[in-house]
Amino acid sequence: MNAGHNPRFSYLYRPFLPRIPFYSAPQSNPLKFMMLATVRSVTGKPSSFLKLVAASRSASTWGKVPQGPPDAILGITEAFKADSFQQKINLGVGAYRDDAGKPYVLPSVRAAEKRILEKNLNKEYAPITGVPEFTKAAAALAYGAESPVLDKIAITQTISGTGALRVGGAFLERFYPHSKTVYLPNPSWANHKAVFSDCHMSVKNYRYYNKDTIGLDIEGLLADMKEAPQGSIFLLHACAHNPTGVDPTPEQWREISDVMKAQNHFPLFDMAYQGFASGDTVKDAFALRHFVEQGHQVALCQSFAKNMGLYGERVGAFSILTESAEEKKRVDSQIKILVRPLYSNPPVYGARIASEILNDAELNSQWLGEVKGMADRIITMRALLKGNLEKIGSKHNWDHITNQIGMFAYTGLKPEQVSTLANQYSVYATKDGRISVAGITSGNVERLAECIHKVSS
Repeated sequence: MNAGHNPRFSYLYRPFLPRIPFYSAPQSNPLKFMMLATVRSVTGKPSSFLKLVAASRSASTWGKVPQGPPDAILGITEAFKADSFQQKINLGVGAYRDDAGKPYVLPSVRAAEKRILEKNLNKEYAPITGVPEFTKAAAALAYGAESPVLDKIAITQTISGTGALRVGGAFLERFYPHSKTVYLPNPSWANHKAVFSDCHMSVKNYRYYNKDTIGLDIEGLLADMKEAPQGSIFLLHACAHNPTGVDPTPEQWREISDVMKAQNHFPLFDMAYQGFASGDTVKDAFALRHFVEQGHQVALCQSFAKNMGLYGERVGAFSILTESAEEKKRVDSQIKILVRPLYSNPPVYGARIASEILNDAELNSQWLGEVKGMADRIITMRALLKGNLEKIGSKHNWDHITNQIGMFAYTGLKPEQVSTLANQYSVYATKDGRISVAGITSGNVERLAECIHKVSS
């Protein structure tokens, strides 16, 4: 066989060739000189060919993968950790903290874990759409335990709220019969755009936040909904809008519902804070339930990260309201087909915790009290921050701090003021002026107000 015509030659003979540094000249390395001469006589190719082969092998398969942009929140956390100042404040974290600034595990969650352990359950796979006791209870929590539509809801357990959005996006991209464009509020949670873009859907914005009033731009919002093509998909934050903390009033929600119904738009709700916003799970579900009552065929993404503190357990649900039992069966079958190649079936542990809490009357009552306690602490910190700013003589109107709701607040601070807060006062927040109210404590709120006053005066 002529090795010169055999493309496998270099691989077949490589184990038998001595390892010689190719950066040395052949004349200075007799063994290398003889090897190159031998290769030329056997392959019929010049010695430069071997150099070309070696060079091509040195190029990495992933050599052209570009560097991705750093995560904004991760950067804040890293800067905070590197700061040695004892009174530093981290307002970038997106998780609840107690009044000592520590992570908080709900006592009801600990009690549920104890009960689950005592049951000595197995570790078998859950069904594709998750733990049935959990999904049934999750639907009842969102739509209402007495809702007449519960038997028409196709629902699947998901990998928290992000997973719900991804499954929902994949379903809409595959089956929604109208526009494949999703309209997001401006601003919205940063991951919304990434999720729907990766689902191969077009992403556009509708007006939401008015930076001049630091409130809701209801006129712009309604105008954009009226101007969008009929049958468009609109993502709606059910409560505790992230990142602004600005929610429509019940009357404004009614206006939004009326316009969307007139335009035949599809409402996709993202509800990550039910109970955590106001402390009342029923009040926080008002928008969703009103839309259902008005005849909208809604879809819903739920997360139990915030309201149960199950951040790392990744517990969520995606649901769609259908017209009939027969339609529900078909939709459910297609959800299973979508989920199967994504992750086969969801993890059971977090869903068992949530199920235990939602289905046991005693634990449920305890949890409702605890989630109200978390919400009340956030509301109290808002009031204290505003009060301290007013007490030290700030001339700005800080009503928006208490008018907003939920974990996050838009302060109205400019990027350069946020930079000064970090560089001079060791107070860390995102450059758009958003702060996590969970990072405020009774021990640091006075200093925080002083720092904000200094950079905003």
